[in-house]
Amino acid sequence: MTTIDTTTIDTPTGPLSVLVDPDGAVRAAGFTAAPESLLPLVHPTLRGPLRPHADLGPVTAAVHAYLDGELTAIDKVPVTQHSSGVFLTHAWDVLRDVDPGEPVTYTAYAALAGRPAAVRAAAAACARNAAALFVPCHRVLRTDGTLGGYRYGLAVKAWLLGHERRLTAT
Repeated sequence: MTTIDTTTIDTPTGPLSVLVDPDGAVRAAGFTAAPESLLPLVHPTLRGPLRPHADLGPVTAAVHAYLDGELTAIDKVPVTQHSSGVFLTHAWDVLRDVDPGEPVTYTAYAALAGRPAAVRAAAAACARNAAALFVPCHRVLRTDGTLGGYRYGLAVKAWLLGHERRLTAT
């Protein structure tokens, strides 16, 4: 069983806990002060004992850079998620290509993932995403432009979208 390194980073919208494998890939991230609460989101084959750190090097630096306005800094951080279905894994990869400041609807997200009729499956990919922020499910909205849901609350989703919108507005 592989040990997973963890840290919790203060952000303007609350604590962000991150779980990282020995290769530096994010296995889970979420807006919580309790990294252990993220472990059930991780595929069973990727779980392991947690080892806290004050800093996770490049991952911590990427989060700080994102918060400081370099919105693509999180794109460079590798993410490892597994699913029992091929679509979810593909959909998570596609989600990483949604640009900051340019949110998409669940319908558009399903189309980007190659299954335009699979809107519910696209929504499920967002709901089952363990690596919040790094796999930016906050960038997916309802068809009417409203926020929809977010595991860490609509206030966090609104803050993230507002942060990205402010920095990408021309």
